[in-house]
Amino acid sequence: MSKLSRRTQESAAQTEVRPFEGLARLQSHAAGADIGAHEIVVCVPGPDDTQIVRTFGTYTADLESLAAWLTAQHVETIAMESTGVYWIPVFELLEQHDLHCCLINSATTKRMPGRKSDVNDAQWIQTLHSYGLLSDSFRPDADLIALRTLLRHRAQLIQHRSPHILHMQKALLQMNLQLSQVLSDVTGETGLNIIRAIVAGERDPHVLAAWRNSRCHKDEAEIALALTGTWRAEHLFVLQQALALFDFYTQQIAACDAEIERTYTAIRPEWGSDQPALLPLAHKPRSHSKNQPQGVQVRAHLYRIVGVDLVAVPGISESSAQTIVAEVGSSLERFPSVKHFCSWLGLAPHNDISGGKVLRSYRLKNHNRAGQAFIQAAAALIRSDTVFGACYRRLKSRLGPAQALVATAHKLARVVYKMLKDKVPYAHTTAQAEEERLRDREIAYLKRKAAKLGLILADTEGTVVS
Repeated sequence: MSKLSRRTQESAAQTEVRPFEGLARLQSHAAGADIGAHEIVVCVPGPDDTQIVRTFGTYTADLESLAAWLTAQHVETIAMESTGVYWIPVFELLEQHDLHCCLINSATTKRMPGRKSDVNDAQWIQTLHSYGLLSDSFRPDADLIALRTLLRHRAQLIQHRSPHILHMQKALLQMNLQLSQVLSDVTGETGLNIIRAIVAGERDPHVLAAWRNSRCHKDEAEIALALTGTWRAEHLFVLQQALALFDFYTQQIAACDAEIERTYTAIRPEWGSDQPALLPLAHKPRSHSKNQPQGVQVRAHLYRIVGVDLVAVPGISESSAQTIVAEVGSSLERFPSVKHFCSWLGLAPHNDISGGKVLRSYRLKNHNRAGQAFIQAAAALIRSDTVFGACYRRLKSRLGPAQALVATAHKLARVVYKMLKDKVPYAHTTAQAEEERLRDREIAYLKRKAAKLGLILADTEGTVVS
Protein backbone atom coordinates (compact mmCIF):
# COMPACT_ATOMS: atom_id res chain seq x y z
CA MET A 1 0.00 0.00 0.00
CA SER A 2 1.38 3.38 -0.95
CA LYS A 3 2.01 6.22 1.51
CA LEU A 4 -0.69 8.31 -0.18
CA SER A 5 -3.41 5.66 0.27
CA ARG A 6 -2.40 5.02 3.93
CA ARG A 7 -2.44 8.75 4.63
CA THR A 8 -5.88 9.02 3.01
CA GLN A 9 -7.26 6.19 5.14
CA GLU A 10 -5.75 7.69 8.32
CA SER A 11 -7.29 11.11 7.60
CA ALA A 12 -10.67 9.50 6.84
CA ALA A 13 -10.54 7.56 10.11
CA GLN A 14 -9.72 10.72 12.02
CA THR A 15 -12.67 12.65 10.53
CA GLU A 16 -15.28 9.97 11.29
CA VAL A 17 -17.33 11.60 14.08
CA ARG A 18 -20.83 10.76 15.23
CA PRO A 19 -23.31 13.50 14.27
CA PHE A 20 -24.25 14.50 17.83
CA GLU A 21 -21.18 13.34 19.70
CA GLY A 22 -20.61 15.52 22.77
CA LEU A 23 -24.25 16.59 23.02
CA ALA A 24 -26.53 15.36 25.79
CA ARG A 25 -30.05 14.17 25.12
CA LEU A 26 -32.36 16.68 26.78
CA GLN A 27 -35.57 14.74 26.05
CA SER A 28 -35.21 10.98 26.08
CA HIS A 29 -38.96 10.45 25.57
CA ALA A 30 -39.35 12.62 22.46
CA ALA A 31 -41.04 11.65 19.20
CA GLY A 32 -41.07 13.15 15.73
CA ALA A 33 -43.84 13.14 13.13
CA ASP A 34 -44.17 14.10 9.50
CA ILE A 35 -47.83 14.85 8.79
CA GLY A 36 -49.31 14.63 5.31
CA ALA A 37 -52.74 14.66 3.76
CA HIS A 38 -53.16 10.85 3.70
CA GLU A 39 -50.72 9.46 6.26
CA ILE A 40 -48.75 10.34 9.37
CA VAL A 41 -45.23 8.95 9.79
CA VAL A 42 -44.16 8.87 13.45
CA CYS A 43 -40.76 8.03 14.89
CA VAL A 44 -40.12 7.19 18.56
CA PRO A 45 -36.91 6.19 20.37
CA GLY A 46 -36.24 2.49 20.64
CA PRO A 47 -33.84 0.39 22.72
CA ASP A 48 -30.06 0.83 22.34
CA ASP A 49 -30.23 4.15 20.45
CA THR A 50 -32.50 2.75 17.78
CA GLN A 51 -35.61 4.32 16.29
CA ILE A 52 -39.05 2.83 15.73
CA VAL A 53 -41.09 4.20 12.83
CA ARG A 54 -44.80 3.57 12.24
CA THR A 55 -47.29 4.98 9.76
CA PHE A 56 -50.85 5.93 10.68
CA GLY A 57 -53.84 7.13 8.72
CA THR A 58 -55.58 10.46 9.13
CA TYR A 59 -59.04 9.33 10.29
CA THR A 60 -60.08 10.02 13.86
CA ALA A 61 -59.80 6.33 14.75
CA ASP A 62 -56.22 6.36 13.40
CA LEU A 63 -55.40 9.40 15.52
CA GLU A 64 -56.74 7.64 18.61
CA SER A 65 -54.50 4.67 17.78
CA LEU A 66 -51.57 7.03 17.38
CA ALA A 67 -52.21 8.58 20.81
CA ALA A 68 -52.50 5.14 22.43
CA TRP A 69 -49.26 3.96 20.77
CA LEU A 70 -47.34 7.07 21.87
CA THR A 71 -48.60 6.60 25.42
CA ALA A 72 -47.50 2.96 25.36
CA GLN A 73 -44.05 4.04 24.18
CA HIS A 74 -43.82 6.47 27.14
CA VAL A 75 -43.56 9.48 24.86
CA GLU A 76 -43.90 12.82 26.66
CA THR A 77 -43.34 15.32 23.84
CA ILE A 78 -43.70 15.18 20.08
CA ALA A 79 -42.48 17.53 17.37
CA MET A 80 -44.46 17.62 14.15
CA GLU A 81 -43.88 19.09 10.72
CA SER A 82 -46.73 19.69 8.33
CA THR A 83 -47.96 21.78 5.44
CA GLY A 84 -51.33 23.50 5.37
CA VAL A 85 -53.73 22.69 8.20
CA TYR A 86 -53.24 18.92 8.35
CA TRP A 87 -51.52 19.24 11.73
CA ILE A 88 -54.42 20.89 13.57
CA PRO A 89 -56.56 17.79 14.37
CA VAL A 90 -53.45 15.79 15.29
CA PHE A 91 -52.19 18.59 17.53
CA GLU A 92 -55.49 19.07 19.33
CA LEU A 93 -56.16 15.35 19.88
CA LEU A 94 -52.66 14.64 21.22
CA GLU A 95 -52.96 17.63 23.56
CA GLN A 96 -56.12 16.06 24.97
CA HIS A 97 -54.02 12.99 25.85
CA ASP A 98 -51.59 15.16 27.90
CA LEU A 99 -48.81 15.08 25.31
CA HIS A 100 -46.67 18.19 24.82
CA CYS A 101 -46.96 19.04 21.12
CA CYS A 102 -44.51 21.24 19.23
CA LEU A 103 -45.27 22.55 15.76
CA ILE A 104 -41.98 23.30 14.04
CA ASN A 105 -41.03 25.27 10.98
CA SER A 106 -39.79 23.17 8.08
CA ALA A 107 -36.90 25.62 7.59
CA THR A 108 -35.38 24.46 10.91
CA THR A 109 -35.22 20.78 9.87
CA LYS A 110 -33.30 21.06 6.62
CA ARG A 111 -31.10 18.03 6.04
CA MET A 112 -27.92 17.60 4.12
CA PRO A 113 -28.41 16.85 0.41
CA GLY A 114 -29.47 13.28 -0.19
CA ARG A 115 -32.48 11.01 -0.38
CA LYS A 116 -35.67 12.47 1.03
CA SER A 117 -38.66 10.52 2.30
CA ASP A 118 -41.28 10.86 4.98
CA VAL A 119 -39.55 8.18 7.06
CA ASN A 120 -36.22 10.02 6.93
CA ASP A 121 -37.93 13.27 7.83
CA ALA A 122 -39.64 11.72 10.85
CA GLN A 123 -36.36 10.19 12.05
CA TRP A 124 -34.52 13.47 11.61
CA ILE A 125 -37.22 15.42 13.47
CA GLN A 126 -37.16 12.93 16.34
CA THR A 127 -33.36 13.15 16.57
CA LEU A 128 -33.28 16.94 16.61
CA HIS A 129 -36.15 17.13 19.09
CA SER A 130 -34.51 14.70 21.50
CA TYR A 131 -31.41 16.92 21.61
CA GLY A 132 -33.48 20.08 22.10
CA LEU A 133 -32.48 21.59 18.77
CA LEU A 134 -36.00 22.52 17.65
CA SER A 135 -38.11 25.48 18.72
CA ASP A 136 -41.86 25.19 18.53
CA SER A 137 -44.07 27.75 16.84
CA PHE A 138 -46.09 30.17 18.91
CA ARG A 139 -49.70 29.22 19.63
CA PRO A 140 -51.94 31.40 21.86
CA ASP A 141 -54.28 30.20 24.57
CA ALA A 142 -57.20 27.93 23.69
CA ASP A 143 -59.82 30.66 24.24
CA LEU A 144 -58.02 33.05 21.92
CA ILE A 145 -57.54 30.37 19.27
CA ALA A 146 -61.31 30.29 18.71
CA LEU A 147 -61.38 34.08 18.48
CA ARG A 148 -58.43 34.07 16.09
CA THR A 149 -60.15 31.57 13.83
CA LEU A 150 -63.28 33.72 13.62
CA LEU A 151 -61.32 36.92 12.99
CA ARG A 152 -59.31 35.30 10.20
CA HIS A 153 -62.52 33.99 8.66
CA ARG A 154 -64.07 37.46 8.89
CA ALA A 155 -61.06 38.98 7.12
CA GLN A 156 -61.46 36.43 4.33
CA LEU A 157 -65.16 37.32 3.98
CA ILE A 158 -64.22 40.97 3.57
CA GLN A 159 -61.66 40.02 0.92
CA HIS A 160 -64.24 37.94 -0.95
CA ARG A 161 -66.72 40.81 -0.85
CA SER A 162 -64.31 43.37 -2.28
CA PRO A 163 -64.28 42.09 -5.92
CA HIS A 164 -68.06 42.44 -6.14
CA ILE A 165 -67.76 46.14 -5.31
CA LEU A 166 -65.45 46.46 -8.30
CA HIS A 167 -67.96 44.52 -10.42
CA MET A 168 -70.67 47.02 -9.51
CA GLN A 169 -68.41 49.96 -10.36
CA LYS A 170 -67.46 48.37 -13.67
CA ALA A 171 -71.10 47.75 -14.63
CA LEU A 172 -71.98 51.35 -13.80
CA LEU A 173 -69.09 52.72 -15.82
CA GLN A 174 -69.97 50.54 -18.81
CA MET A 175 -73.40 52.20 -18.77
CA ASN A 176 -71.66 55.60 -18.42
CA LEU A 177 -73.08 56.11 -14.94
CA GLN A 178 -70.29 58.10 -13.29
CA LEU A 179 -71.40 57.41 -9.74
CA SER A 180 -67.83 56.97 -8.52
CA GLN A 181 -67.00 60.54 -9.56
CA VAL A 182 -69.67 62.18 -7.42
CA LEU A 183 -69.45 59.82 -4.43
CA SER A 184 -66.32 58.94 -2.49
CA ASP A 185 -67.68 55.45 -1.74
CA VAL A 186 -70.30 53.75 -3.88
CA THR A 187 -71.03 51.29 -1.03
CA GLY A 188 -71.95 54.07 1.36
CA GLU A 189 -75.51 54.98 2.30
CA THR A 190 -76.15 57.14 -0.78
CA GLY A 191 -74.39 54.81 -3.20
CA LEU A 192 -76.17 51.65 -2.09
CA ASN A 193 -79.57 53.36 -2.08
CA ILE A 194 -79.02 54.53 -5.67
CA ILE A 195 -77.77 51.12 -6.84
CA ARG A 196 -80.71 49.34 -5.22
CA ALA A 197 -83.11 51.76 -6.89
CA ILE A 198 -81.47 51.11 -10.26
CA VAL A 199 -81.77 47.34 -9.77
CA ALA A 200 -85.43 47.82 -8.77
CA GLY A 201 -86.11 49.48 -12.14
CA GLU A 202 -85.74 53.22 -11.54
CA ARG A 203 -84.15 55.09 -14.47
CA ASP A 204 -84.95 58.74 -13.80
CA PRO A 205 -81.66 60.42 -12.78
CA HIS A 206 -83.41 63.10 -10.71
CA VAL A 207 -85.34 60.50 -8.72
CA LEU A 208 -82.10 58.58 -8.16
CA ALA A 209 -80.28 61.76 -7.11
CA ALA A 210 -82.97 62.37 -4.49
CA TRP A 211 -81.41 59.53 -2.46
CA ARG A 212 -78.46 61.88 -1.78
CA ASN A 213 -77.43 62.11 1.85
CA SER A 214 -77.16 65.60 3.29
CA ARG A 215 -73.44 65.08 4.01
CA CYS A 216 -72.53 64.54 0.35
CA HIS A 217 -70.29 67.23 -1.13
CA LYS A 218 -71.97 67.10 -4.55
CA ASP A 219 -75.45 68.52 -5.02
CA GLU A 220 -78.43 66.71 -6.54
CA ALA A 221 -78.03 68.40 -9.92
CA GLU A 222 -74.50 67.10 -10.40
CA ILE A 223 -75.43 63.64 -9.14
CA ALA A 224 -78.37 63.54 -11.58
CA LEU A 225 -75.99 64.56 -14.37
CA ALA A 226 -73.67 61.69 -13.47
CA LEU A 227 -76.58 59.20 -13.44
CA THR A 228 -77.59 59.75 -17.07
CA GLY A 229 -76.50 56.60 -18.90
CA THR A 230 -77.28 54.02 -21.54
CA TRP A 231 -79.06 51.44 -19.32
CA ARG A 232 -77.97 48.38 -21.30
CA ALA A 233 -79.67 45.14 -20.21
CA GLU A 234 -76.54 42.99 -19.94
CA HIS A 235 -74.79 45.50 -17.66
CA LEU A 236 -77.91 45.85 -15.52
CA PHE A 237 -77.91 42.07 -15.09
CA VAL A 238 -74.26 42.12 -13.99
CA LEU A 239 -75.04 44.95 -11.57
CA GLN A 240 -77.91 42.97 -10.08
CA GLN A 241 -75.76 39.86 -9.62
CA ALA A 242 -72.88 41.83 -8.08
CA LEU A 243 -75.25 43.58 -5.65
CA ALA A 244 -76.77 40.24 -4.61
CA LEU A 245 -73.33 38.78 -3.92
CA PHE A 246 -72.30 41.92 -2.02
CA ASP A 247 -75.42 41.65 0.16
CA PHE A 248 -74.81 37.94 0.73
CA TYR A 249 -71.27 38.48 2.03
CA THR A 250 -72.49 41.41 4.13
CA GLN A 251 -75.03 39.10 5.80
CA GLN A 252 -72.32 36.49 6.41
CA ILE A 253 -70.07 39.13 7.99
CA ALA A 254 -72.94 40.20 10.27
CA ALA A 255 -73.47 36.57 11.33
CA CYS A 256 -69.74 36.25 11.96
CA ASP A 257 -69.83 39.39 14.12
CA ALA A 258 -72.57 37.83 16.23
CA GLU A 259 -70.46 34.70 16.73
CA ILE A 260 -67.44 36.85 17.63
CA GLU A 261 -69.53 38.61 20.28
CA ARG A 262 -70.49 35.23 21.80
CA THR A 263 -66.86 34.14 21.76
CA TYR A 264 -65.77 37.32 23.51
CA THR A 265 -68.36 36.75 26.22
CA ALA A 266 -67.04 33.23 26.90
CA ILE A 267 -63.42 34.37 27.38
CA ARG A 268 -62.43 34.87 30.99
CA PRO A 269 -59.37 37.00 31.85
CA GLU A 270 -56.50 35.25 33.62
CA TRP A 271 -54.94 38.33 35.22
CA GLY A 272 -57.95 39.38 37.34
CA SER A 273 -61.11 41.41 37.04
CA ASP A 274 -60.38 44.48 39.19
CA GLN A 275 -59.88 47.37 36.79
CA PRO A 276 -61.06 50.97 36.50
CA ALA A 277 -63.78 51.99 34.08
CA LEU A 278 -62.97 52.85 30.48
CA LEU A 279 -62.35 56.53 29.87
CA PRO A 280 -63.30 58.41 26.69
CA LEU A 281 -60.47 58.98 24.23
CA ALA A 282 -60.08 62.75 24.28
CA HIS A 283 -56.87 62.88 22.24
CA LYS A 284 -58.03 60.44 19.58
CA PRO A 285 -60.67 61.54 17.05
CA ARG A 286 -63.43 59.09 16.34
CA SER A 287 -62.94 57.34 13.03
CA HIS A 288 -65.49 55.35 11.11
CA SER A 289 -64.90 52.31 8.96
CA LYS A 290 -67.58 50.17 7.41
CA ASN A 291 -65.37 47.13 7.98
CA GLN A 292 -65.37 47.58 11.75
CA PRO A 293 -67.25 44.84 13.65
CA GLN A 294 -70.91 45.75 14.02
CA GLY A 295 -72.73 45.01 17.26
CA VAL A 296 -69.53 43.96 19.07
CA GLN A 297 -68.17 45.94 22.01
CA VAL A 298 -64.60 45.24 20.97
CA ARG A 299 -62.91 47.89 23.09
CA ALA A 300 -64.74 46.87 26.26
CA HIS A 301 -64.07 43.15 25.69
CA LEU A 302 -60.37 43.66 24.99
CA TYR A 303 -60.05 45.89 28.05
CA ARG A 304 -61.62 43.16 30.18
CA ILE A 305 -59.42 40.42 28.71
CA VAL A 306 -55.98 42.08 28.63
CA GLY A 307 -56.43 44.70 31.38
CA VAL A 308 -55.28 47.69 29.31
CA ASP A 309 -56.90 49.84 26.65
CA LEU A 310 -55.00 49.15 23.42
CA VAL A 311 -57.38 51.37 21.44
CA ALA A 312 -55.96 54.35 23.36
CA VAL A 313 -52.69 53.91 21.43
CA PRO A 314 -52.65 56.24 18.39
CA GLY A 315 -53.20 54.45 15.09
CA ILE A 316 -54.61 51.27 16.64
CA SER A 317 -58.31 50.85 15.93
CA GLU A 318 -60.67 48.32 17.46
CA SER A 319 -60.20 46.02 14.48
CA SER A 320 -56.39 46.10 14.61
CA ALA A 321 -56.40 45.79 18.43
CA GLN A 322 -58.44 42.58 18.38
CA THR A 323 -56.21 41.20 15.61
CA ILE A 324 -53.11 41.86 17.72
CA VAL A 325 -54.60 40.29 20.86
CA ALA A 326 -55.90 37.24 18.98
CA GLU A 327 -52.52 36.66 17.33
CA VAL A 328 -50.11 37.33 20.22
CA GLY A 329 -52.22 36.48 23.26
CA SER A 330 -53.00 38.48 26.36
CA SER A 331 -50.03 37.83 28.65
CA LEU A 332 -47.01 37.55 26.29
CA GLU A 333 -45.43 34.89 28.50
CA ARG A 334 -43.83 33.21 25.50
CA PHE A 335 -41.81 36.34 24.70
CA PRO A 336 -39.07 36.88 27.32
CA SER A 337 -38.20 40.37 26.09
CA VAL A 338 -39.43 43.04 23.72
CA LYS A 339 -36.70 42.05 21.28
CA HIS A 340 -38.11 38.53 21.01
CA PHE A 341 -41.57 39.99 20.49
CA CYS A 342 -40.57 42.40 17.71
CA SER A 343 -38.45 39.74 16.03
CA TRP A 344 -41.39 37.34 15.97
CA LEU A 345 -43.58 40.08 14.48
CA GLY A 346 -41.04 40.56 11.68
CA LEU A 347 -40.49 44.23 12.56
CA ALA A 348 -36.95 43.98 13.95
CA PRO A 349 -34.04 44.36 11.49
CA HIS A 350 -32.15 41.20 10.59
CA ASN A 351 -28.41 41.87 10.58
CA ASP A 352 -25.87 39.77 8.71
CA ILE A 353 -22.68 40.14 10.79
CA SER A 354 -19.25 38.87 9.83
CA GLY A 355 -16.00 39.83 11.50
CA GLY A 356 -17.81 42.14 13.88
CA LYS A 357 -19.22 44.23 11.02
CA VAL A 358 -22.80 44.48 9.85
CA LEU A 359 -22.70 43.47 6.20
CA ARG A 360 -26.35 44.25 5.54
CA SER A 361 -29.51 44.89 7.49
CA TYR A 362 -32.95 43.97 6.20
CA ARG A 363 -36.38 42.86 7.35
CA LEU A 364 -37.24 39.20 7.05
CA LYS A 365 -40.31 38.58 4.94
CA ASN A 366 -43.16 36.89 6.77
CA HIS A 367 -46.94 36.84 6.84
CA ASN A 368 -47.43 37.71 10.48
CA ARG A 369 -50.90 39.21 10.81
CA ALA A 370 -50.06 41.05 14.01
CA GLY A 371 -47.02 42.63 12.38
CA GLN A 372 -49.15 43.72 9.43
CA ALA A 373 -51.63 45.29 11.87
CA PHE A 374 -48.81 47.33 13.42
CA ILE A 375 -47.66 48.48 9.98
CA GLN A 376 -51.21 49.55 9.08
CA ALA A 377 -51.43 51.43 12.37
CA ALA A 378 -48.13 53.19 11.65
CA ALA A 379 -49.34 54.16 8.16
CA ALA A 380 -52.30 55.95 9.75
CA LEU A 381 -49.96 58.14 11.81
CA ILE A 382 -47.75 59.55 9.06
CA ARG A 383 -49.21 63.08 9.33
CA SER A 384 -50.44 62.91 12.91
CA ASP A 385 -49.38 65.13 15.80
CA THR A 386 -48.12 62.19 17.85
CA VAL A 387 -44.78 60.83 18.90
CA PHE A 388 -45.10 58.13 16.24
CA GLY A 389 -45.84 60.63 13.49
CA ALA A 390 -42.78 62.65 14.51
CA CYS A 391 -40.71 59.46 14.52
CA TYR A 392 -41.80 58.59 10.98
CA ARG A 393 -41.11 62.07 9.60
CA ARG A 394 -37.69 62.16 11.26
CA LEU A 395 -36.65 58.76 9.88
CA LYS A 396 -38.14 59.21 6.43
CA SER A 397 -35.40 61.55 5.23
CA ARG A 398 -32.68 59.16 6.37
CA LEU A 399 -34.13 55.70 5.75
CA GLY A 400 -36.79 56.27 3.12
CA PRO A 401 -40.56 55.91 3.49
CA ALA A 402 -40.68 52.09 3.50
CA GLN A 403 -38.08 51.53 6.22
CA ALA A 404 -39.35 54.50 8.22
CA LEU A 405 -42.81 52.93 8.23
CA VAL A 406 -41.46 49.63 9.56
CA ALA A 407 -39.40 51.48 12.18
CA THR A 408 -42.50 53.35 13.33
CA ALA A 409 -44.42 50.07 13.52
CA HIS A 410 -41.51 48.69 15.56
CA LYS A 411 -41.89 51.59 17.99
CA LEU A 412 -45.63 50.93 18.24
CA ALA A 413 -44.99 47.25 18.96
CA ARG A 414 -42.61 48.11 21.79
CA VAL A 415 -45.25 50.33 23.38
CA VAL A 416 -47.91 47.61 23.11
CA TYR A 417 -45.51 45.02 24.56
CA LYS A 418 -44.90 47.24 27.59
CA MET A 419 -48.64 47.72 28.08
CA LEU A 420 -49.51 44.02 27.82
CA LYS A 421 -46.53 42.77 29.81
CA ASP A 422 -46.67 45.20 32.74
CA LYS A 423 -50.39 46.12 32.52
CA VAL A 424 -49.67 49.85 32.35
CA PRO A 425 -51.91 52.35 30.50
CA TYR A 426 -50.73 54.33 27.52
CA ALA A 427 -49.34 57.81 28.25
CA HIS A 428 -50.13 60.15 25.37
CA THR A 429 -47.21 62.23 24.07
CA THR A 430 -47.47 64.93 21.43
CA ALA A 431 -45.05 65.43 18.56
CA GLN A 432 -43.84 68.71 20.07
CA ALA A 433 -42.94 67.04 23.35
CA GLU A 434 -41.04 64.33 21.47
CA GLU A 435 -39.12 66.93 19.46
CA GLU A 436 -38.18 68.77 22.66
CA ARG A 437 -36.96 65.53 24.20
CA LEU A 438 -34.83 64.78 21.15
CA ARG A 439 -33.48 68.34 21.20
CA ASP A 440 -32.46 68.00 24.85
CA ARG A 441 -30.79 64.69 24.09
CA GLU A 442 -28.89 66.21 21.16
CA ILE A 443 -27.74 69.13 23.31
CA ALA A 444 -26.52 66.77 26.03
CA TYR A 445 -24.58 64.81 23.42
CA LEU A 446 -22.97 67.98 22.02
CA LYS A 447 -22.03 69.13 25.52
CA ARG A 448 -20.27 65.84 26.24
CA LYS A 449 -18.47 65.99 22.92
CA ALA A 450 -17.42 69.61 23.49
CA ALA A 451 -16.12 68.81 26.97
CA LYS A 452 -14.15 65.89 25.56
CA LEU A 453 -12.49 68.22 23.05
CA GLY A 454 -11.84 70.91 25.67
CA LEU A 455 -14.43 73.28 24.22
CA ILE A 456 -17.46 75.11 25.58
CA LEU A 457 -20.88 74.83 23.94
CA ALA A 458 -22.61 78.19 23.35
CA ASP A 459 -25.75 79.26 21.49
CA THR A 460 -25.93 81.76 18.61
CA GLU A 461 -25.99 84.72 21.03
CA GLY A 462 -22.82 83.57 22.76
CA THR A 463 -24.51 82.36 25.92
CA VAL A 464 -22.90 79.25 27.36
CA VAL A 465 -25.30 76.33 27.33
CA SER A 466 -25.51 74.99 30.85
